[in-house]
Amino acid sequence: MAPAWPSRPRSGGGARREVLGFAAAGLAAYAADLALFVWLRGPLGVGPIAAKTLSFLAGCTVAYLGNALGTYRRRAVSLREYGVFFAVNAAGAAVQLLCLAVSHHGLGLTSASADTVSGLGVGMVLATCLRFWGTRTLVFRTPSPQEEAHTPWTG
Repeated sequence: MAPAWPSRPRSGGGARREVLGFAAAGLAAYAADLALFVWLRGPLGVGPIAAKTLSFLAGCTVAYLGNALGTYRRRAVSLREYGVFFAVNAAGAAVQLLCLAVSHHGLGLTSASADTVSGLGVGMVLATCLRFWGTRTLVFRTPSPQEEAHTPWTG
């Protein structure tokens, strides 16, 4: 029986395009998240938690659309994928928060620069690796022949 792992491009060019496409979608999502957060907090005066929640949802949507319409456009897309994509991104956010909490509360590194390094440096790198793995493995995976027979449409 064949393993349940999705097949991946064998050539270096395919993998490079995948990483670059994922990075481009991520940068667009980050820009949308940041811009919306700043706009909500500044001119609109929305509280920080509500503003971050809304900007996070917008960023997830931009990243999903960038990956669904760009990076992984040749794979089947459905509403299920958006739910899994959101869960993968929420797990990435949890990794960033965990890195910040361990550094700030566990190790006692409480300066603003230490928080930046742990949350936006180390946390972002680990979260991005998790998001890349989750996006290609769980969200836009290549279906098995059995799954493909039951897929209503393909990209």
